[in-house]
Amino acid sequence: MSEHRNESATLDEFPPAGEEVQSDSEGGAMAQESPKNSAAEIPVTSNGQLEDSHEHSFNRDLKRSLPVGLGLSETKITSHGFDSTKEGVVEAGPFPGSSASPKPSVISPSSAAASRLAGQGGRAQQKSGPVVLADEVKNPAMEKLELVRKWSLNTYKCTRQIISEKLGRGSRTVDLELEAQIDILRDNKKKYENILKLAQTLSTQLFQMVHTQRQLGDAFADLSLKSLELHEEFGYNADTQKLLAKNGETLLGAINFFIANVNTLVNKTIEDTLLTVKQYESARIEYDAYRTDLEELNLGPRDANTLPKIEQSQQLFQVHKEKYDKMRNDVSIKLKFLEENKVKVLHNQLVLFHNAIAAYFAGNQKQLEQTLKQFHIKLKTPGADAPSWLEEQ
Repeated sequence: MSEHRNESATLDEFPPAGEEVQSDSEGGAMAQESPKNSAAEIPVTSNGQLEDSHEHSFNRDLKRSLPVGLGLSETKITSHGFDSTKEGVVEAGPFPGSSASPKPSVISPSSAAASRLAGQGGRAQQKSGPVVLADEVKNPAMEKLELVRKWSLNTYKCTRQIISEKLGRGSRTVDLELEAQIDILRDNKKKYENILKLAQTLSTQLFQMVHTQRQLGDAFADLSLKSLELHEEFGYNADTQKLLAKNGETLLGAINFFIANVNTLVNKTIEDTLLTVKQYESARIEYDAYRTDLEELNLGPRDANTLPKIEQSQQLFQVHKEKYDKMRNDVSIKLKFLEENKVKVLHNQLVLFHNAIAAYFAGNQKQLEQTLKQFHIKLKTPGADAPSWLEEQ
């Protein structure tokens, strides 16, 4: 017994097992100390589990130290790792072969075990956080999927509407006045592009003629110096060709100014208006597609399943109708401003082109120069080495 008392020094933190066993004999008191003395040191493996051999040895010593008649319960001490929630609990069960009823014997967890349990609970609460974050991450993906679904449905409806119109099966919304204005604009754009192309050709040819006249004037001037008998004749021709080259450069500047303004009108102003017309036509196709869809649903039966679809189709139809009306209004306004701008620009440019051509071929140098001043056209200085805009292109 003295040997058991010395070994029990390492388990002072556990209360004696005899405190919960009521006995009137001294042998019972000695038996109460024996479990405490028998549990000298409980070896624990690396993973925190109790080795089975030592556990059986401890139970065997406990059986030997307790009298049979006391009917004490079999005591088993378990020791687990840090992540277990049963640390510091003594489990009690009936002793094999005993007829006495078992009595519970439980040791409350220590303060260290309680703190670790609290820490484990905190970690368990923290682990539940990512579940909510995972739900939030799915939202953008679902939104993108919904956008793709709506785009696919809209594309299908518009494609079906276009095919139906080309086959002559589907109805089409037509604004006769607006469609006539759009057709006139497209036809005028083609004609203006043709005028622009011819003016550019004239400018190129005039530039080559002016360049040839300048070279011919230099050749006449050189011969007038070397041929004394034909000095005056070569001199007259040299002056004439140089004057024609100078007037040609003035006319070339007026034509290039005309080309630049007509090019801005055709390829920027009119093109911008036609871009709005394309957007209007796309809105018109969507409007007709959803209108046709709504008409088909209204012709069908009306029950609990179809009424929500009809209501949703009505809402989509209203949205595209508003978009169509807005685009039609935008096209009307742009066509009106384009017509005003076109008249103003072409009036000035046509007057310039006419006066410049007439003054050049009439040989009226002063009138030609006055025309350029009227439209604030600046020419490059004669004899400059900088290439013209045609050479740069």
